[in-house]
Amino acid sequence: MKKLIYATLAIVAAPLAAQNQDLGEPVAEGQDVETIEEDEGLSGSVSFEGNLDDLGIAIPAFATDRNVSTPANASGTEALGVELARVITSDLRNNGLFKPTGPDSLPRPSFDNIQSPVWSTWGVRGAEMLVHGYVRARSDNRLTVGCYLYDMQLQSRLVAEGWVVSPADWRRAAHKCADLIYSRLTGESPFFDSRIAYIAETGPKDNRTKRLAIMDSDGANHRFITTGRSTALTPRYSPDYKKLVYLSYIDGNPRIYVYDIGTGKQTLITQSENPTFAPRWSPDGRWILYSMAVGGNTDIYRVSSSGGRSERLTDTPGIDIGGSFSPDGSRIVFESDRSGAQQCYVMDADGSNQRRISFGGSRCATPEWSPRGDQIAFTNASSFNIAVMTPSGGNVRTLTRGWQDEAPTWAPNGRIIQFFRTARNSGATSLWQVDLTGENERRLPTPVDASDPSWGPILP
Repeated sequence: MKKLIYATLAIVAAPLAAQNQDLGEPVAEGQDVETIEEDEGLSGSVSFEGNLDDLGIAIPAFATDRNVSTPANASGTEALGVELARVITSDLRNNGLFKPTGPDSLPRPSFDNIQSPVWSTWGVRGAEMLVHGYVRARSDNRLTVGCYLYDMQLQSRLVAEGWVVSPADWRRAAHKCADLIYSRLTGESPFFDSRIAYIAETGPKDNRTKRLAIMDSDGANHRFITTGRSTALTPRYSPDYKKLVYLSYIDGNPRIYVYDIGTGKQTLITQSENPTFAPRWSPDGRWILYSMAVGGNTDIYRVSSSGGRSERLTDTPGIDIGGSFSPDGSRIVFESDRSGAQQCYVMDADGSNQRRISFGGSRCATPEWSPRGDQIAFTNASSFNIAVMTPSGGNVRTLTRGWQDEAPTWAPNGRIIQFFRTARNSGATSLWQVDLTGENERRLPTPVDASDPSWGPILP
């Protein structure tokens, strides 16, 4: 085969048998993606000029040079090629853009056709774009996965990339391929190869067990982190993806822990007998924001991510809670009832220059700054829907119309928001996603009830 852009995902995943174990089993983390070989001329212009939601993409099964056994699939690399294409199709379809057609209704190209598509085969299928790919088993037991995107009208290759992964991480290669396609066709940053932390809830409404859990962005590779012997709340990924900060109640007393995903080690950051809420990272990972109630007054504090003395940032009478940094770390958005009702405010990172940004009669809660810096998502606490506004409080738009939607968290590219929804009467909670148009909404599958989601950055 001709030269292809190759990237290495040097990932050593936890044994499959360990992925369902509870508490203490570390989730192995990958190193940075490294581009090791590159060709010229792999990126071309796109002929399609319509709306992206009308863009048809054909994604047949990935080819293989020889069908051999692999720990990634008991039936070998041919069966794995089908699964790779299915994951890519699901990613692109669930995003709400494009019209992908998956491998189950398409002919499978041969290995020799991956870089030389038989255009007559695909021209009659009505797709504007064609995805070809392959999977090969290596002598070191790893897999090479290649991904090509073609423009059907121009009959030209738009972009190509490849990855070397361990068998346990074949889904990451599929997500990387979906990210490549998404980014090339939209001009936006990728987000499929990312993870989500959330609180898994079980038990009766008046005695819920709440455990910390993590999973891939599409709900796969689910794993519980804590046992539920103590209540876990409000997890957040660190900027480098190596750790999680969360709130835990042990013997009724709140403690903020940082959990190292690679080692399974937990570090106590701060503890108090006073009610404590909503820990959040600074963009550089140096600080953790949290709120604490003392003497009937709740303020926002910051503490080093390695622990130590806390510094109070707000001191206005009332309840100040839920700080979220701007992407550059210079400002913090938070909610406060100092005006008599829940509203959103912005202050400088040191607590100075506090000013209200939400107006219009509705209540504003749980604000979170977009990774792009251009918008702030929040819970409209008057109607319990998810909304967005600019950092100055303008251009307010409501995105959801559920019964009780709250706690927004952004995708790494700042174009999709995840939140949790509480069902009417039953109290059951579930994770949902909505894009910035408010038109593409879907439920994310979880094995149990789910709340307090946190979408991590794109994986390295």
